[in-house]
Amino acid sequence: MPVSTEQFKAGLASFGASVTVVTTLDANGKPAGLTVTAFSALSKDPPQCLVCIGHEADAYPSLRTASRYAVNVLAQGQLDLAMQFATHGRDKFAGVDHRPGGATGCPILSGVLAALECKVVSRFPSGDHDILVGSIESVEVHEGAPLVYFRGRFHDLVTR
Repeated sequence: MPVSTEQFKAGLASFGASVTVVTTLDANGKPAGLTVTAFSALSKDPPQCLVCIGHEADAYPSLRTASRYAVNVLAQGQLDLAMQFATHGRDKFAGVDHRPGGATGCPILSGVLAALECKVVSRFPSGDHDILVGSIESVEVHEGAPLVYFRGRFHDLVTR
């Protein structure tokens, strides 16, 4: 019996995930980005990660042809950023403090827990998403705890 959409969502919602904002530059150099929880490490040697980008996302046209992207791992207290980049039809960068990454030029958001700058090495269409495999060109890490998405809600991670 096939898995229903509701079963699929319920099962995957049980997997807590760090919240990221994936950014790039479009063909005209304008920043584009979206909130993504479908992010994963892929390989240590060579260092690679992957992100899954939905075809309906505002930033999909830019990421579909991008040669580079940055993964901004959101920290606790950055729920507003997650919501801003997840909302369709708005200027994602309005009022957002960011700078160009040194390795790719892609936007690095201020206050993030980590930022990984990537060069696209593979692209795979799959269902209603594209999987972008990136060669990690630069990493910066800052102190703090992540913003987490679990069962349809954002949570701050409690550390002991």
